[in-house]
Amino acid sequence: METHQISNYFYQMGHTPTTVKSYLYNINIFLTNNPQAPIYGYKQVLEYISEYRKMQKTNTVQMLASIKKYYDFLIEIGVNNSHPCRNLFIKSGRSRDVIHQDFFTSEELELLMEREERYEVLKIRNQVLMSLLIYQGLVSSEIENIKVHHVNLDNGTIYIKESPSLSRRHLELQPKQYRLLDKYINEIRPQILREETPTEVLILGKLGTEMRGDDMHYLVSTFKGLFPDRNLTTVTIRQSVISNWLNEKKLPLEQVQLLAGHKWISSTERYRCTDVQQQRELINKFYPL
Repeated sequence: METHQISNYFYQMGHTPTTVKSYLYNINIFLTNNPQAPIYGYKQVLEYISEYRKMQKTNTVQMLASIKKYYDFLIEIGVNNSHPCRNLFIKSGRSRDVIHQDFFTSEELELLMEREERYEVLKIRNQVLMSLLIYQGLVSSEIENIKVHHVNLDNGTIYIKESPSLSRRHLELQPKQYRLLDKYINEIRPQILREETPTEVLILGKLGTEMRGDDMHYLVSTFKGLFPDRNLTTVTIRQSVISNWLNEKKLPLEQVQLLAGHKWISSTERYRCTDVQQQRELINKFYPL
């Protein structure tokens, strides 16, 4: 690629000389470290941006913007037919670190489904709530908004509404949730529901009213006896689930982003615990000595 070709393209797009200079600087770094860049797909660009973020600490947003412009140029001149990273976004600034040693394994989270309750009605209701936390990794505000008709037992999915910070999504139910949800919706919930306060909200409190976030946080706090020295909350449960998707089950980063409802890939990336050997291989790939 001739520098004057791409610079002329940027000027034709109306960019200022300062902006063009910035784009060219970043693109040169990208191409120097990635000679196969013209044939890169989403995964390769994501890997490079992830490593650049770790190594450079700053200007990652500008680097990604420059790379996107580079692929715009390749499409414009007919070299590429598709854009590998048009829908890749990251937040500016440093994300808050997550402390992986504080998370719970999938086996530990399963213990939250096994507690005996005095009343069968509350036992099933609590198991449904806990299953949404440990299998779908939902936040309490999302659970608050689930309506009965959002659960599709025929298709084995549950619909989660969009919120200001999280995307809407259809999530698969785990096999053990089918019978549990069927019993709750058709037998248990009608027993809890009060005629004077009808509602379509899925999870109800023991008085038949809609269960709120504070009620969920309190319920989870009653399980702390299982882990007396650790911080068990609805938040740490969700964090653990996301971490387990990435690090236990080895699901692709972009798939976990969709499952978690993250609008930014960098939010998901925080949960990835890269082993030393893998990290060394990636650094050698993009920053060879």
